[in-house]
Amino acid sequence: MTDQEFERELADHMAEDSPGKKKKGRKFWTKKKLIFVGVAAIAVALIVVVMKVAGGKDGVMMVSTAPLEKGDIQEVLSISGPISGTDSAEVVSRLHAEILEILVKEGDKVKAGQVLARLDPEEVQKEVEIAQNAYNLAVAERKEAQLQAETGYAKARQDEQAAKRDYDRKAMLYAGGDVSLMELEEARDVLSEASRQVAAYRVINGRAVANESYDLRIRNAEFELEKKKKELEEIEVTSPIDGTVVRVNTRVGRFADIVEEDRPLFAIDNLENLEMKINVSEYSIGKVQMGQKAEISADILNGQTVEGKIIAISPTGEEKGGGSTERVIPTTIQIEKGDSQLIAGITARAKIVLNESNGVWVVPMGALVEQEGGTYLASVENNVVKMIPVETGVESDVQVEIKGEGLAEGLFYIPSPGPFLMDGMAVAAVPMQ
Repeated sequence: MTDQEFERELADHMAEDSPGKKKKGRKFWTKKKLIFVGVAAIAVALIVVVMKVAGGKDGVMMVSTAPLEKGDIQEVLSISGPISGTDSAEVVSRLHAEILEILVKEGDKVKAGQVLARLDPEEVQKEVEIAQNAYNLAVAERKEAQLQAETGYAKARQDEQAAKRDYDRKAMLYAGGDVSLMELEEARDVLSEASRQVAAYRVINGRAVANESYDLRIRNAEFELEKKKKELEEIEVTSPIDGTVVRVNTRVGRFADIVEEDRPLFAIDNLENLEMKINVSEYSIGKVQMGQKAEISADILNGQTVEGKIIAISPTGEEKGGGSTERVIPTTIQIEKGDSQLIAGITARAKIVLNESNGVWVVPMGALVEQEGGTYLASVENNVVKMIPVETGVESDVQVEIKGEGLAEGLFYIPSPGPFLMDGMAVAAVPMQ
């Protein structure tokens, strides 16, 4: 059916609905059919307008074409995240001691064990002396108890031996009828009591020793003394790692154990080795691999970039937040050493190449036509549209790799095919400038 025939038929149907028109044998039109006819009419009118405006020869549609070319394409994942040192430490103090001196400032490089600040040792030294006295007292008490144990045990043993001799003697006399049974039983009771007194002593290797409670007192006093000595060593606040002082959250005159908002006295970062923490979507993590390269950019780099590589991928995901049901996987990028201006604490952007192809057919995303049966590239040959079936490969943000038997050098395609293009349609091809 030509456009003119379609327009006449549509006009006839519309005329049937006009007032006073005899409706002989008119078929019933549903609302759905009327809508379809209306849309078709608009589409036909649009095609006619496009062809007239385009100025195509004999009313054919004018299209822009571009030569099919090969190129390189990359699928890139771009994610923002914070820069931090690979090793960091927060230096705190548990001592309620006044800060007398701060020896570093923010930006200073320090070594492990280097003194950062000195505290007033007076109170801690007193506590060490008290702990030392308690320890000395515990040792002296045990020594005294040991002496008493040895003396008492020796006497108890002598009493037991004397009681044993007396009992043996009276047992012989009782057998001869020289002592009464009551005297023998009294001697036996004395021997039993003497033996009980001997058994009451703690004996190790035949030697009486003081009660073990004295040893326990010594151990407790020794523990407390070592604790106070350790605190005395902490009068000098030192750095636990090599790095750079990035924060000083105190000042001279304050107490070391009192800080605002639970902040540390000092924050130390190893800025020689930087890393970047990112959260990769669960939908992309399957394409991220250990060792993959990353390109790092940040405002501080003034347009320059630095290289990095993925060194850690968390084995578990976590909630993305913000009410989203999507999960993200924490991932770490190690930034290569160099003269980079990157610093810890800033936000940077990482570009990770997930997939790439080199020397392949590449077209804009919008050049592909989705029709029944698959994906097609609208090519033009002798001013006639030819739909070439293709398969897609690597996709970038704006381009896509295509594969197909009909692709070759010298082929021209339509970069922005309209919705009305069909295989075999005549067009007026105009090369893109």
